[in-house]
Amino acid sequence: MDYPLWMWGTFAAVVIGLLVLDLGVLNKKDHEISVKESFKLSAFYISAGLLFGGWIWYELGEKAGMDYFTGFLVEKSLSMDNVFVISLIFTYFAIPRVYQHRVLFWGILGAIVMRGVMIGLGAALIHEFSWIMYLFGAFLVITGVKMLFMKDDETDVATNPLLKWLKAHFRFTEKLHGNQFFVKEADKHDPSKMVLWATPLFLTLIMVELTDLVFAVDSVPAIFAITTDTFIVFTSNIFAILGLRALYFALAAMVHRFHYLKYALAVVLVFIGVKIFLVNFAIKIPSPISLGVTFGLLAVGVAYSLWKTRDEPIPE
Repeated sequence: MDYPLWMWGTFAAVVIGLLVLDLGVLNKKDHEISVKESFKLSAFYISAGLLFGGWIWYELGEKAGMDYFTGFLVEKSLSMDNVFVISLIFTYFAIPRVYQHRVLFWGILGAIVMRGVMIGLGAALIHEFSWIMYLFGAFLVITGVKMLFMKDDETDVATNPLLKWLKAHFRFTEKLHGNQFFVKEADKHDPSKMVLWATPLFLTLIMVELTDLVFAVDSVPAIFAITTDTFIVFTSNIFAILGLRALYFALAAMVHRFHYLKYALAVVLVFIGVKIFLVNFAIKIPSPISLGVTFGLLAVGVAYSLWKTRDEPIPE
């Protein structure tokens, strides 16, 4: 569907405003973000995303609103696994909490650009080759099934081939230099010559961006399986990841309490993938039912996880 420029402009203005508020006001200085502060910031970003969804509902109608909220919910849930991997990356590089929000902020900026490119590419492919939706559906079903049987300890940052390649081909300092991504230091081969070195903080940023790219491979097909409306796809996706930086500090401290959510999310991905194939048999699941099933499955996953880990303390 085509939308007037003012709607895209409104979306861009809100996103830019939130980013400026985040870096320019709320986090102008490096500081450790507590779990309590993280929850407050997360509530703010989630509220912004929900309000924007309400605006879409008002402007574009019930179906568009339902599709937006379904996509927003699925993307937020997929962020849980993203948070787990990012936590491993920060631990591997020994990044202090005081600098983590800087990496995450620039990481989200990169994620917005990457998601925009991938969504644009996906929309173009669907427009030219409608059968590719079945490919998306099959991919989601396979991903969901794999997620059901995947072990939690399968991610190992140290063995990542990109990390090994980067270390072998670029200059990286051994230690952090505050919140700097690049510093000038003496060349190893010619100490009299000052050259630019990247710090471990920048290497961490690259790995975080790579992580988001991998998760986008799941989330972008998932949202296109919900709706092929590019405006809904892009806005729900971006609003869901905007608050990931704030949400990270709360979830990283208590991600172990959401162990069973991944199983609920796996079922959601299978459900969304199967929906595509059902259309071929003249069975189209209405948006309200799709949203209800998605919300219900994820709510059960969260509730059961919290119940099973009810005796474990919540960090301050």
